[in-house]
Amino acid sequence: MKFEEAYSGWNAGRLTQAEAAQILGMCERSFRRYLVRCEADGLDGLIDHRLEQMSNRRAPVDEVMALTEQYRSRHAGWNVKHFHGWCQREGGMRCYTWVKKRLQETGLVAKAKKRGPHRKRRERSPLPGMMIHQDGSAHEWVAGQKWDLIVTMDDDRRKSLWDATSEHYSMFFVAEEGTASSFRGVRDVIAARGLFSSFYSDRGSHYWHTPEAGGKVLARE
Repeated sequence: MKFEEAYSGWNAGRLTQAEAAQILGMCERSFRRYLVRCEADGLDGLIDHRLEQMSNRRAPVDEVMALTEQYRSRHAGWNVKHFHGWCQREGGMRCYTWVKKRLQETGLVAKAKKRGPHRKRRERSPLPGMMIHQDGSAHEWVAGQKWDLIVTMDDDRRKSLWDATSEHYSMFFVAEEGTASSFRGVRDVIAARGLFSSFYSDRGSHYWHTPEAGGKVLARE
C-alpha cells in the first residue's frame, strides 16, 4: 500500500495512525512525521532530498582525474598495491580501497573475480584402519526388550586429522555393555580386516584397568 492510500484511510477515519503505520511497515512516530510533511508540502515533502545532495566528503573531480591520468600515462600495468604505495610516497593521503575503486570505475584496472571460500572442503581419502571407534547404545530395540548395541566402525569424527570411510565393521546386541563385548568387537575387526592403527572410545569404566591390578589401559579418549 502507498502512503497516499494509508493517508486517505486515516483521513477518512477508517484507519488509526497505528494501523496505517503498521500497513506501511513503519512506526507510528514516523507516520506522524510523514503526516506533518505531507500536509505542509504535499507529496513532494515526502521526498528525501538528502539523496540528491553530493556528499561533502566526496573527492574533487580534478583529484580523481589527476590520479587516473597519472596511472594511465606513467604506471599502466601496475597492480593497485604498487601504485598505491607510490602514491603514498608522493604524499597521497587516500587509502588503498579508494584508489582501487577509482581505477576500476575508469576501466584502468579490471575487477578481480570473486574468490571461493578460503578453506575449501576436500573429499576424505579412504584410509581404512587409521582409527576405529567403538561405542555402545542402550535402547529398547524390540518392544519390551532393552539391549545394548555395540558398534565398531571406521571413525570419522576427527576429519581434520584422520580420513575414514565410516564403514561399520562390527555390530551386535548384548544384554549389557562391558569388557567382554568390547573385546568381541575388536576381535571381529581384526579377524575380518587385520590390525588397525589407533582406537577411540568414550570414558566407559570397562575400557580401563587399574595399575594396582596389574592390568593395562585398553584405550583412551
